[in-house]
Amino acid sequence: MAKNNHSLNFWSGILFGLGMIAFIDETVFHQLLHWHHFYDKSTTDVGLVSDGLFHAFSWFATVIGLFMVAHLRKQKYWNRKRWIGAVLFGAGVFQLYDGIIQHKVFRLHQIRYDVEIFYYDLVWNIGAVLFIIIGLLILRRKRVNSA
Repeated sequence: MAKNNHSLNFWSGILFGLGMIAFIDETVFHQLLHWHHFYDKSTTDVGLVSDGLFHAFSWFATVIGLFMVAHLRKQKYWNRKRWIGAVLFGAGVFQLYDGIIQHKVFRLHQIRYDVEIFYYDLVWNIGAVLFIIIGLLILRRKRVNSA
């Protein structure tokens, strides 16, 4: 497999994983549970607009990742295992970024309000680290098997 296609498998998985986890966050925590908005430092209207932009971002990442997969499949270079590893890695990196940078450093929002947040943060960030580790293990195993 050409190096460019190897990289394309990885980046399409990263984009899809990032878009997928952002979509799940937006749908479950923002829309269904109403725990927070993407930006909670202003009015509810601003929070809803920020959710819309976040939702659009997640769909663009997902769709671009899938277009890349379609191209790889057409060229017969799609590597499903490498892609799944990259999806998990991308989802974990985004979730960890969200949990540390957006929640704690910038304080754009918290996972939930009016509760003991420590346990929510712990589950959120441990989940992210597990996604990253599993994704890296799949990617590393696939690289070892390819060599």
